[in-house]
Amino acid sequence: MGERLTTGEICTREVSIAFKHTSLVEAAQLMRQNHVGCLVVVDDENGSRFVRGLITDRDMVMSVIATGLDPEPLCVEDVMTERLVTALEGDSLIDLMRSMREHGVRRVPVVGLQDELIGLVTMDDVLKILAQELTLLLGSVDTGLKREKKRRQ
Repeated sequence: MGERLTTGEICTREVSIAFKHTSLVEAAQLMRQNHVGCLVVVDDENGSRFVRGLITDRDMVMSVIATGLDPEPLCVEDVMTERLVTALEGDSLIDLMRSMREHGVRRVPVVGLQDELIGLVTMDDVLKILAQELTLLLGSVDTGLKREKKRRQ
């Protein structure tokens, strides 16, 4: 890991999206087809995609299925989270993790200065990087211990 790893370096740039008026059934099918648990809700303006919300599989289950609502007449806008935690492309991994912890979120859209969609960082992405770093750290510690053991012999 570099001195200051940024969200732009770790985010997934191919993000599954939906629009506010996408039907819930279509949104669920997109999630299934793309093997994802969320869709970033965007407005498409002049070729740029601006983040407007996020909808997760859990949102659908808790707001629609568990309450017995019929999903057919509903659209993404009816269920999506509009008050999002987002990160700027240049934000540090540490700041991202702190924000995720403070707000209790597992998915954070990465945006540009105008809220245009850059990518998405998930808790799985963060955990993968931390696991890699811990593996490297443990390897360094193990190597140091072996050297110390040889030196004492």
